Amino acid sequence: MLPETEPFWQAAKRHELVFQQCRACGQRMHFPRLMCHQCLSKDVEWIPSAGRGTVYSYTIVHQAAHESFASEVPYVYAIIDLDEGIRMISNVVGVEPAAVTIDMPVKVMFDDVTPAISIPRFTPA
Repeated sequence: MLPETEPFWQAAKRHELVFQQCRACGQRMHFPRLMCHQCLSKDVEWIPSAGRGTVYSYTIVHQAAHESFASEVPYVYAIIDLDEGIRMISNVVGVEPAAVTIDMPVKVMFDDVTPAISIPRFTPA
């Protein structure tokens, strides 16, 4: 785990979705970074997300890129537009992959894959 991503994963373990916001220019961002990609300030803070958004784009994966995902195919790999104005990559679960659509409202859920790691995924809202 990279130091800049640790607060994200700690929040996910608590079943909280967070993202970074630059205190200097207000830029919101995800994935976690050491500095703002807009103004290069290192003064960034963590902001809680309501965990709601819409599907911006997606693909249905039918062939696992790694054997550890083989039992999950087919699955939806999606770009989610969060209501807070940032995009994140995740999965849409809890629905047949063929039922996922662009602009589908979704909400976050947390998949506790190990006692130490929870992965934010999205279900239809």
